[in-house]
Amino acid sequence: MSKNDQPAREANIDAIVAYFESGAKASSERLGIELEHTLVRADGTPVPYRGPDGVQWLLGELLEDYPEASRDPEGDLLGVARPGEAVTIEPAAQVELSAGPFSRLADAEACFSAFEDALAARLDPVDTQVLTVGYHPTARAVDLELIPKRRYKLMNMYLGAISMFGICMMRGSASTQVSIDYSSAEDCLRKMRLAFALVPLLSLICDNSPVFEDAPRPHRLMRTEIWEKCDPDRCGVVPGIMEPGFTLRDYAAYVLDTPAILVACDAEQWCYTDRTFGEIYADEPMTREQVEHALSMFFTDVRLKTYVEIRPADAMPIPCVIAYAALIKGLFYDAGNLDALDRLFAGVTADDIAAGKASLMADGYDGYLYHHPVSELADEVMSLAAAGLSDEERPYLEPLASLVAARTTLADVAEEQRGE
Repeated sequence: MSKNDQPAREANIDAIVAYFESGAKASSERLGIELEHTLVRADGTPVPYRGPDGVQWLLGELLEDYPEASRDPEGDLLGVARPGEAVTIEPAAQVELSAGPFSRLADAEACFSAFEDALAARLDPVDTQVLTVGYHPTARAVDLELIPKRRYKLMNMYLGAISMFGICMMRGSASTQVSIDYSSAEDCLRKMRLAFALVPLLSLICDNSPVFEDAPRPHRLMRTEIWEKCDPDRCGVVPGIMEPGFTLRDYAAYVLDTPAILVACDAEQWCYTDRTFGEIYADEPMTREQVEHALSMFFTDVRLKTYVEIRPADAMPIPCVIAYAALIKGLFYDAGNLDALDRLFAGVTADDIAAGKASLMADGYDGYLYHHPVSELADEVMSLAAAGLSDEERPYLEPLASLVAARTTLADVAEEQRGE
């Protein structure tokens, strides 16, 4: 079906753009944070969803602290929540806390520390460890059991047919994500472009995947390769966004022209489709719920909803998570720093970003990004972030700033310790 055979196309572009515009907030400096946790037994065995002391049991235990339950149509417990915090599970039972928005880093630190204390109180007695690493350290992705969620079964089928990396993404990986607000469409697109330009550097600074498929990693930044090869239709850089003149309407058209994978259906809640969103909704304007679902099926390095979601960081220990949040806050919520980043990344293209990723995967801090030694760019970005934070919050940068200064990463440190 061609675009000309979609009578509702312009209405659907309007609906998606209106959704994005509804997120604009004046003078906001809030952060949303998501952190995925990998659970293993004391002997390294993965913890499945079902079974004794499994993740389903854990969610039931957490209801005491997070009393709002989410269940699938069969009654399986898939999430718990309380105001400002949601505990959900990823495809292979990774446990995620999504929390915020936070105006103060101290509140974010307290929130995530309390959550991990709650996990420890339940899991320590059953000899289960909570790991915050970018990739499962003891199992191959294909051997990790999917949770009972039809959505994930269909996504596994679709992405697995493209390459092994779709299965690695769903089952093996774990991330830290930070979301920021925007004040207008212009501010939104500016922040997205700058975030995309920063992606290779952020991936390096937050590299915490020393193991891949139950073996030493073949190169640095393993999650970068996973996302690059998972599904080119919906990963990497939004096509055209780094070019002058790109608009939210262009973004909406990209959404409509991408295969949906999943469509809501009465028979089984979700049904598989290889049609695009534009084809599915060719004759009727999309509802807000349909727009939200469509946007959730994109996994670009930076994703737009009613906030800008910055996605390249690996899962990390809480001090580094809060340092990463401080880095993002210092860079994106300081007007002078936005201007400085504009100058630093002027003219960066999607091809430049891809070349930078390749260099850093191969050479780490000895690599180059946009024709500059990445070590120099890392120092400059850290300096900007520090200047953009208050005296009270600047110390939160230290865990990542120390790694940058030492030209090393959490993954490098783990490799060195394992080799001793």
